[in-house]
Amino acid sequence: MFKTARPKSSLHSAIIILELIYHATVRDIRKGHGNALIALVLNIMTAIIMVMAFYVMFSVLGIRGAKLRGDFLLFMMSGIFLYLTHIKALGAVAGAEGPSSPMMQHAPMNTIISISAAALGALYIQVLSMFVILFVYHVAFVPITIYQPIGAFGMVLLAWFTGVAVGLVLLALKPWFPTFVSIFMTVYQRANMIASGKMFVVNSLPPFMFKMFAWNPLFHNIDQARGYVFINYFPHKTSLTYPLYVALALVVVGLMGEFYTRQYASRSWDARR
Repeated sequence: MFKTARPKSSLHSAIIILELIYHATVRDIRKGHGNALIALVLNIMTAIIMVMAFYVMFSVLGIRGAKLRGDFLLFMMSGIFLYLTHIKALGAVAGAEGPSSPMMQHAPMNTIISISAAALGALYIQVLSMFVILFVYHVAFVPITIYQPIGAFGMVLLAWFTGVAVGLVLLALKPWFPTFVSIFMTVYQRANMIASGKMFVVNSLPPFMFKMFAWNPLFHNIDQARGYVFINYFPHKTSLTYPLYVALALVVVGLMGEFYTRQYASRSWDARR
């Protein structure tokens, strides 16, 4: 009755961990809303409202002609989808259950599984919403062609990975500086409305404006994605490897910080959030 189940091999252990991540991911997705369909619709509406808001803004300002040749809404969506994927992944990982959560009392649950579940849950919702919106737009409105769909999807994954990396650092800092982390997340999300470059054609930016945004991995990410989406656009100023290297460095720092924080876990942390 009280016998502890132990993995028989490394493969068996890996299967158990993957199964735990799967169930934790399902739980994380359903945590936001009991009805999975409504949760998907709400996320789709968020993306549609943001696309239409920028579309109206550019139409009123009369600067649509300044964009690169190609479908204007696809240009807007290529930036907004990556922005939302990045921000949602950051928020999900930063809000993942930490070592003081009651769920951690159930072996073999641990913080790495909860972080993985939060990250994969955010990716699932964003990718599904993106495909639904693109399918409806292609079938009901204007047929679209993505120049290199595999490369474009790879940029979506890179935007998600950079969001996970930043969220991991914030998760490690949150028990120590909860107010700072909350303010930083809000400022970071608002700043990236402009600093992500989703409203700009980077090749047409003057040098002084490019330097203002070049620090941001998402800025490089979105510009590189448009090189895969549009056949007549070649990103000359941004780097494909810069966001990857930044994300890898932040993941290492975040994992080190999470490991250190886990050693000082306290139930009082939850009362401070």
